[in-house]
Amino acid sequence: MAATELILIRHGESIGNVAREEAEAGGALSIEMPMRDADVPLSETGVQQARAVGRWLAEDPERLPTAVWTSPYLRARQTAQTALAELVAPPPLRQDERIRDRELGVLDLLTKRGVTTGFPAEAQRRSWLGKFYYRPPGGESWADLVLRIRSFLADLDRGPAQGRQLIVSHDAVILLFRYVLEQFDEDAVFEIARTGSVSNASVSRLVRTDGEPGWRAAVYNDHGHLEAFGAQPTEHPGEIDATR
Repeated sequence: MAATELILIRHGESIGNVAREEAEAGGALSIEMPMRDADVPLSETGVQQARAVGRWLAEDPERLPTAVWTSPYLRARQTAQTALAELVAPPPLRQDERIRDRELGVLDLLTKRGVTTGFPAEAQRRSWLGKFYYRPPGGESWADLVLRIRSFLADLDRGPAQGRQLIVSHDAVILLFRYVLEQFDEDAVFEIARTGSVSNASVSRLVRTDGEPGWRAAVYNDHGHLEAFGAQPTEHPGEIDATR
């Protein structure tokens, strides 16, 4: 039998999350970040969150995955590696570029104010098209992410994956896993997005049972394990916003 459970973990808080929040709060046009998005590391809080994920996994053998997949972006890799270091016999860790964060193109490192000031035509085009289909120049739409996720899942089903798989990725990607696997439409996925972004190092579990059609969310965006193991929960939208 192929994968029957996906444990989706958003990466822990990154220094990029903190820098974005400070820039937005200060009314800045851009976010100060002297490195490319793929190289942004975890903050100290993010490291503590990742350790808490590992301790949560180690607490119950029923939670242990047979394999772990991570986005190649540093903040996700650090989260996976730090969590797995808490396990006595960690499963293999694999990277896959298809579960990396959304590419923002020319809007990368801009705040909301920076977009409306520097690219007013793009802000208007995004408002007209809606977030699901709007693709910034040089970047990706949510629909583009969906294509990546479909490709990843198809390979997962064709490969040797068995039982429980753990995936460390990014907030929009995790939400769009639900879109694909639970066969949502655009309205349904944005109804979830309106409740808030996926918290750092939160746990979402999607399951399917042999003989039953489709997948269902058993848990979504839960961070109770962070408090249980002494880590501070944080919620940082990874994009300019997560709604229409």
